[in-house]
Amino acid sequence: MSIKKVVDFNAEEEPLGGTKIMKKEIFHLLFYIILVFLATFVIINYVGQRTVVQGQSMENTLFDRDNLIINKLSYHFIAPKRFDIIVFPIKTSKKYYIKRIIGLPGETLQIKNGNIYINSELLEENYGKEIMNYSGTASVPITLNEDEYFVLGDNRNHSSDSRDPDVGVINKDRIIGKAWLRIWPLNKFGFAK
Repeated sequence: MSIKKVVDFNAEEEPLGGTKIMKKEIFHLLFYIILVFLATFVIINYVGQRTVVQGQSMENTLFDRDNLIINKLSYHFIAPKRFDIIVFPIKTSKKYYIKRIIGLPGETLQIKNGNIYINSELLEENYGKEIMNYSGTASVPITLNEDEYFVLGDNRNHSSDSRDPDVGVINKDRIIGKAWLRIWPLNKFGFAK
């Protein structure tokens, strides 16, 4: 019994690793690299951004060297709310600050005897646990315009915030985003509250 090999002379045979296969693989690789760079660009510029907390102004909520992901997208669809933690640039330098929203557009805010009053009513909150020693610009009533927010650090006596004229009230268009997720240290991993 003899075995005959059948060969189809009409089929194109490409040796393993041939030029067509190699070109196709290079094209796919370049396509995926470009796709990853494009997705990274969109996410970093329009969706989220990693930031590192520096200093003690947000203690006992956020601590020095905490790594956060900032949600840059949500405020395009919803208005910032009281007690949101936001990131914004200050007017006088290239630094970014992270603070908590206390006063909302249209409200009148004043700090008297270390307490915060919104529209002449004492604000009930659990963030700044110590009595403020410094009222700054809020020692007199401040009425916020329709796109302005008044922010404070949680560690009120060790925070440069809207009480300081160099920071002042924050216009909505200056808000970079909302603190969303703490990614470092791992033992504190979770959503920012």
